[in-house]
Amino acid sequence: MRSAKGALLACALALTAMLPAQGTTAQAKAALQAGEADRALGLLNSLPATAETHNLRCRVLLTLERWDAAANECEQAVRMDGGNSNYHLWLGRALGERADRASFMNAYGLGKRVRQEFEKAVELDPRNADALADLGEFYNSAPGIVGGGADKAENVASQLDRVDAARAHQLRGWTAESRKDYGTAERELRAAVAVDPHPAFAWMSVASFYRRRQRWSDLDAALASGIKAAQRDRQAGVAFYNGSSVLTKANRSLPMAEKMLEDYLASTSKTEEAPAFTAYTRLAKLKAQTGDRAGAEQARQAALSLAHDYKPALDLKF
Repeated sequence: MRSAKGALLACALALTAMLPAQGTTAQAKAALQAGEADRALGLLNSLPATAETHNLRCRVLLTLERWDAAANECEQAVRMDGGNSNYHLWLGRALGERADRASFMNAYGLGKRVRQEFEKAVELDPRNADALADLGEFYNSAPGIVGGGADKAENVASQLDRVDAARAHQLRGWTAESRKDYGTAERELRAAVAVDPHPAFAWMSVASFYRRRQRWSDLDAALASGIKAAQRDRQAGVAFYNGSSVLTKANRSLPMAEKMLEDYLASTSKTEEAPAFTAYTRLAKLKAQTGDRAGAEQARQAALSLAHDYKPALDLKF
């Protein structure tokens, strides 16, 4: 009887010890989504080394554009839990960032590894929409020598049809665009709007297509539709960030691009896909371009308050 009580007591103590770690992990996840990189890393560094903490640390480092360190952390996560689809997905993303900045020979080897990680993520969870979308984008954009191919991207789009119809249409649109079939590309990207539960995102993809085609009046109309959709959808704040990027790349309506970043930063739907400190850094550049040096410095300081060593913010000069 004593041994049974002792076992129950040990189990209770173990569960009690786990609760603070779970709470800290949840706080770190929230800080990552809010763009509070310094706070997220501080919390993660206080936790035991698990596959989850390595993966989260990798994701924070990716937002900070520290590609090598991020890839190392994601490698650790996969080593500790090789059966987790998302860990392979994030390793593929980290390796992809390294490949984009590598020499030709290194990029070749890294590109093959990126494909392998994305394929493994899909193999482990065929309904992982993020993994399918990234694998499809890889197939569409990568050369055949590392395993790319439009036919492969089309096959992934068919898988995405059953999981995320909007992203299936977008993938088909991008594949058609890479073939210079611009009519099909436009139809597919606009079809994504009709089936996306948060159409603000899809409208920004349409606007980006029109920017690449230099169809300025169509770009303006797509942006207006995206802004209207985002204003009705509390989960779509990041669409403002995407729309601002479209305008900035087009060097068009920069005051509107500023406003969209400010709307994103004021929203409750900030995400690691568009880190708040990156948004503040972009806002600082825009304010400097429009002559608001004081506002630019204020935005730069806001970025550094969230990520004290974020190099693009540190390097800004006004």
